[in-house]
Parts: sequence; structure tokens; C-alpha cells
Amino acid sequence: MTGSVGIFWGIPKPDHSWTILIDSTSLSEAEAYGDFLTHPRGHYEVWSQWQQRRAAPLAGQSILQAITYHEYEDFPRGRIVHEIKTGRFIIYADRRLQQAPVMASIAEKFGLTPGTYSVRSDAHYRS
Repeated sequence: MTGSVGIFWGIPKPDHSWTILIDSTSLSEAEAYGDFLTHPRGHYEVWSQWQQRRAAPLAGQSILQAITYHEYEDFPRGRIVHEIKTGRFIIYADRRLQQAPVMASIAEKFGLTPGTYSVRSDAHYRS
């Protein structure tokens, strides 16, 4: 099975598109959580580390400023988990990110292929 689990944020660009920042874990290193495999780190923990290091993956100056001057919950975010029984992934995402091109971009960043995941809303991921 390919794909990974993890957390993500959508940072808005001036042209109304999104920069997607991720923190991921391979399935072989994911943590069991009931019937799911999940990422071991949370949004607060990862964002705080990025703020302290003043660094994030693929971050240009505008993204570093967004991280430095905002809290983790200021931007739409989500989490990807893997359901062990079905072998499918679930993308929990803020509704603002639930647009087909954005979801396809997020899925691609996590190595998910079409037909292997579903998208859902969750109260935790509202900005």
C-alpha cells in the first residue's frame, strides 16, 4: 500500500489559490489509533517547531512570515488517516479546502491515488 498519513494546512495566496504545507509519516511508521493508522504529531506541535526554527518544508519568505506571525489554527487545516480494515484513507479537512483541485493536490502530496481516499469534514478542522 502506498501513501502516507499526516497533517496539513492551506495558506492562502493573493490569487486565491493555496500553498499546502504538510507533515507526513509513512504507513510503516504511523501510530495505531483504534481501527486507524495516524500521524504521531499534532498541528500545534508541528507549527510550534516551525515557528521556533523559523523553517518549514518548501517555505518561501511569505510562508515563513505566515508561520511566524500566526497561530496554527489561523489557517484551514486537516489530517489524513488510514483505515486499517478497508485499506482506504480519510482526508479530514476544513470546508474551505474541500475543492476538487485542492483535495487532489493534498492527496498527491501524501502519495494517495484517486479512488483510495474519501474527504470528510470534522469540527477539529475549522478555521
